[in-house]
Amino acid sequence: MLPENTAPDIFRQRLLIEGYWTVDVDGETVKQFLLDLAAELGLRTYGTPIVFSPGSGMGSGENAGFDAFVPLIDSGISGYFWSSQKFLSVVLYTCKGFEAEKAVAFTKEYFQLDGKVVSFSF
Repeated sequence: MLPENTAPDIFRQRLLIEGYWTVDVDGETVKQFLLDLAAELGLRTYGTPIVFSPGSGMGSGENAGFDAFVPLIDSGISGYFWSSQKFLSVVLYTCKGFEAEKAVAFTKEYFQLDGKVVSFSF
């Protein structure tokens, strides 16, 4: 449940997608996903996706993976990818409308998500 809309005059659409992938994922896969997802939804990027992967010894092994972001003309897409669990959590935050179902379907297909996929629009 969301709190009261504190800025009703500003359009915002947010979508969270989570699930377990079954394909090989590396930094280039994550980068290309962000670009392809934006294109699929008709959202315009204005910069190259940034993908971070902390080196060994930083943080705990079970949380190793990738943190990524691509800026959009109308906000951005963030992704968090746990390599050992093969789990992803993607957040789209835009000031332009998009088809949430299309974003979920694209993500499911791109990563061949297995089992339960959770999505939440707010």
